[in-house]
Amino acid sequence: MLSTTQQETLQAVVNRIIPPDDWPGGWEAGVGDYLLRQFAGDLSDVLESYQQGLAALDIEAQAAYGSGFAPLDATRQDVLLERVEHGNVRTAWPLDPAMFFNLLVQHCAEGFYADPGSGGNRDEIAWKMIGFEVRG
Repeated sequence: MLSTTQQETLQAVVNRIIPPDDWPGGWEAGVGDYLLRQFAGDLSDVLESYQQGLAALDIEAQAAYGSGFAPLDATRQDVLLERVEHGNVRTAWPLDPAMFFNLLVQHCAEGFYADPGSGGNRDEIAWKMIGFEVRG
């Protein structure tokens, strides 16, 4: 699975991709639960990409700011993620950084808006945010 550092980095990334505002951010809304659950199932084929990408993101943060990704302030995290999104990195990555960023964004959206039975969208918060009402 993911190491403790990788999970901390993932949490920070998720909360930059879906930051909290008047509504919970991605992690609080269950995106992390969704991803960790799916890594043992439907997303098992990309677990290694996540392990490599999250480790590379921490190395990139160290090269740019002398710190791992998670402890950085939101502005520096955003700047670094924008560089990764465009493949403009300083360090050698074991996978394409832009592809990894796109994977993150796709899976964050899946976890945020998913059926809560999939492990994400805690308490249907994303559905409530967009005004979607489930009738049962």
